[in-house]
Amino acid sequence: MAYGDTTDPKNRVIAIVLVGVFTAMLGYGLVNGLNISIVKKIAEKLDVVEVEEPPPPEEPPPPPPPDNILPPPPPVVTPPSPIPPPVRTNTVQSVPKAPPAPPPPVFIPAAPPAPPAPPAPPAPDLTAGASPRGNPGRWATNDDYPARAMREEREGTTGFRVTIGTDGRVTSCDITSSSGHPDLDAETCKLITRRARFDPAKDRAGNPTTGSYSNRIRWQIPQ
Repeated sequence: MAYGDTTDPKNRVIAIVLVGVFTAMLGYGLVNGLNISIVKKIAEKLDVVEVEEPPPPEEPPPPPPPDNILPPPPPVVTPPSPIPPPVRTNTVQSVPKAPPAPPPPVFIPAAPPAPPAPPAPPAPDLTAGASPRGNPGRWATNDDYPARAMREEREGTTGFRVTIGTDGRVTSCDITSSSGHPDLDAETCKLITRRARFDPAKDRAGNPTTGSYSNRIRWQIPQ
């Protein structure tokens, strides 16, 4: 049987552990010793200078308050008003529309002046005026009295003026003064126009021309 076979395995393990522990201790000692010597050498070469910071300056004390300064007045407290504040409502105001712009002025040219009136025809140069034929008193008789005016006993005098043509007949009749009764005035012109006949007026050459005649008729109720 060999030598290795007679050695106990447990003893072998213990021997290995002890060898490891011894080796670790030896290495630790060598490392620590080397480090201590290196630090001492570096510390000898360095000059350490300590800088002291100056102390902060002292703050001056606050000035004392002047004697003439009064303490602040107490706040003014306004008592609440017994009248409630008015309630404001939003009022809507209608903005009037701007009035429309006035139309531009229209230029109207002035009317041309009226032409002068033609001159009036010259009055005929008469040698003789119109004259009635027969008795003018027969142009209106009592039988021609309007019946209603007679019943109402209305009387009056009517003045008239007639225009006479070249044939001696009445062409127009105008009332120059009223009797105060329209029916008596109208009856006067009607009777004169129907019954009156004239000799026409004549010019210087003796030719018949137009003329006029004026007179009055008195309307009186017969007794």
